[in-house]
Amino acid sequence: MQVLQPTTTLFAARALRDFGDGFVAILLPVYLLALGFSPLQVGIIATASLFGSAFLTIAIGFLGAGHDLRGLLIAAASLMVATGLLMSMVNDYALLLVVAFAGTINPSAGSVSIFVPLEHAVLAREVTSFDRTKMFARYSLVGALASAVGALAAALPEFITPFGLMQLTAIKLMFVLYAVVGVVGGLFYARIPPRPVSHTDAKPAALGPSRAIVLKLAALFSLDAFAGGFVVQSLLALWLFSRFHLSLAEAGVFFFWTGVLSAFSFPVAARLSKRVGLINTMVFTHIPSSLALALAAFAPSLPLALALLLVRAALSQMDVPTRSSYVMAVVSEAERAAAASFTSVPRSLAAAASPALAGALFAASFRAWPLLICASLKITYDLLLLWQFRHLKPPEES
Repeated sequence: MQVLQPTTTLFAARALRDFGDGFVAILLPVYLLALGFSPLQVGIIATASLFGSAFLTIAIGFLGAGHDLRGLLIAAASLMVATGLLMSMVNDYALLLVVAFAGTINPSAGSVSIFVPLEHAVLAREVTSFDRTKMFARYSLVGALASAVGALAAALPEFITPFGLMQLTAIKLMFVLYAVVGVVGGLFYARIPPRPVSHTDAKPAALGPSRAIVLKLAALFSLDAFAGGFVVQSLLALWLFSRFHLSLAEAGVFFFWTGVLSAFSFPVAARLSKRVGLINTMVFTHIPSSLALALAAFAPSLPLALALLLVRAALSQMDVPTRSSYVMAVVSEAERAAAASFTSVPRSLAAAASPALAGALFAASFRAWPLLICASLKITYDLLLLWQFRHLKPPEES
């Protein structure tokens, strides 16, 4: 088998994974509502999936310290295949909760999954400090564009149903497609050259000298993720469906454009970070996006709401490659897998707590509150991050 560059295969696998997450995040609430479940139950499913991702990420963090990252990525892809097949076959709510918890369903269509710390560790070891932020921006760009195309694919059930297929059956077929995507993604992961831990290499380790930095970052990231959990993509889609009666096809087009805007913000973030620094880029692009979200909650019309949400999309994800690069920069190479895991786990746990709360607010007809809570908490996170880390510079800035 021809061995490709690790970054090339990683980008291809990331694109496939985010394509699947892109359509599943939009179809998940539609699917659950079609099965007869309430908005609160939709929120609980989202919570279960994020809690499951957190616990799996904890396990990955420990395994990543002593195992070949390639093998762990292949195992994660196999879990994605099983998740898609089971979601297409199960209708019972209790069983769906189990599949959501133990599988790879991602209601956020973003960087919250067991794949993330493994991919970050592989990517960081392949690039220099000078190129690290640029490479993470490309990695995020590829994923966001693929997620945007996945959002368009979410409209496929509406195009299939005129040919005699029930919408529920069409959505089930989309979960089968999600499993197929997992198979192909696993084949790409298999083409990453194996790099088992050797006695001559610096051994991957649990957190050591960087423990205090990582734990402080993890606490702040968890606040950001808890806020974001109120408007994960599945719940934002639910808000648009309930508030403005958006169709599935219209939602797919809207989330396609939010994905495109997010994608092209990543290389801008990489360039901006070289001028003003990683922390400043994270903070001063994030705050305006939160203000746009808060204004969208009060928008009297659909066009205005969508415009504000598009502004948010163009700014809100610029902290993704910069945050990933910053974490990899301020820890030693041996700690990177553990640091990626220990900053991802609190994010997943915190994000898991809020979708059920948002679902309860939707069910009680307090539809604007999830957006407002998200915006206010994210601004608080940004100010705390700036206060705590403005003086801790990565190597390329110092």
